[in-house]
Amino acid sequence: MRPIRFEEADSAERTQIGEGLTRPAVAAGRLETGREEGKYFLRHDDGCAVCGEEVSAGKPFYLDPETGEILCETHGSARREE
Repeated sequence: MRPIRFEEADSAERTQIGEGLTRPAVAAGRLETGREEGKYFLRHDDGCAVCGEEVSAGKPFYLDPETGEILCETHGSARREE
């Protein structure tokens, strides 16, 4: 499965997701629930698995559902083309 692109992060720690993305988030060990702001969140506070770049609010990022890795725009788009 190709990495999933998120258009923009909500914050440096987590991004709210819909119910349709909960399975990949659970498989990646990145699902957060029970917050006042919403029901489901993808945790990405560890940044890009390749270069360590922080996920910034308002910036795109990727989730590789096969490895559970968070990827920056550069590494996510490269892996998606593989």
